[in-house]
Amino acid sequence: MMPQHRHEFVETWTGPLAQGFDRETDLATLAVYLQKLSDDDLLEILLPRLSGGELEEFFRLVSVTLKRHLSDVEYHDLFLKESPSQSRD
Repeated sequence: MMPQHRHEFVETWTGPLAQGFDRETDLATLAVYLQKLSDDDLLEILLPRLSGGELEEFFRLVSVTLKRHLSDVEYHDLFLKESPSQSRD
């Protein structure tokens, strides 16, 4: 089975990693952070250390952000990697 997820940006970005410099750098830095955060080796160590409150904060932030900025079709296609007809709901 071919992988459904890609993490290429973190491997190719050569610019600075900084917050508050300019929007392009902020967006690139966030992309790098998110791709690094989703690394399986890091998650194996980090996730068990999160408190219930921290888990709730992550879920809320991700859910609100996705709902605010993605249509239902985009959510299913880009986040869930399924068509709306394949929804688990």
